[in-house]
Amino acid sequence: MVPPVDAPRKILIVLHQEQSSSGKLGQMLVRKGFSLDIRKPRFGERLPQTMDEHAGAIIFGGPMSANDPDDFIKAETDWIGVTLKEGAPFLGVCLGAQMLVKHLGGVVSDHCEGCAEVGFYPLQATDAGRRLCEWPEMVYQWHREGFDLPKGTTLLARGDIFENQAFSVNDTAFGIQFHGELTYAMACRWTVRGAERFKLPKAQGRSEHMEGWFRYDPAIRAWLWNFLDTWLAHDKRDAREQQAA
Repeated sequence: MVPPVDAPRKILIVLHQEQSSSGKLGQMLVRKGFSLDIRKPRFGERLPQTMDEHAGAIIFGGPMSANDPDDFIKAETDWIGVTLKEGAPFLGVCLGAQMLVKHLGGVVSDHCEGCAEVGFYPLQATDAGRRLCEWPEMVYQWHREGFDLPKGTTLLARGDIFENQAFSVNDTAFGIQFHGELTYAMACRWTVRGAERFKLPKAQGRSEHMEGWFRYDPAIRAWLWNFLDTWLAHDKRDAREQQAA
């Protein structure tokens, strides 16, 4: 998907650590003709008051929780309302998806048995998800909290340990629990710096992460390339402006 000449060509990218990366998701957006406007509210950078200059917005993951009391967590969670109000494409990845849930009045919580998803796990698309696009059968996870589905959302994919894995709201905002953006370099870094997480119930060891990347990344990469086109196509701003006129 190449953006029309008169359309915004920037994607707002919200990251949460000094060395965070948008991974192959950001790489694909650049290949599709977009530029990345990277901001880190955690370190004092502000988010835009409108989406007029952006084709879409993505809030990525991080080691913090959507339940944390930090000011930047609340600010990002509240800011999602800008995209929803304007009908601009929004995508939440892991923490970003949980922020979307919190914004909509849903609950983010630990697994009832203390389990975590750290590694590659099965994904099953729902009927609504299959109508949207073709999903990979295995995806990369790195989380110990999940979420319920707020009223008015549509479940797109589910998992075995944490059921709610992907959902949409108003056909413009999407939340995904897993990390489709993972590159090999990111996998190496995460599995070294976050090795303590391997001790959690249901978490996988480092060798399973690395072997899984080579086995499952081609299908995940194909899904992500097509999903980004689908996501950006769900832009309702023109329709809302015509209705207002």
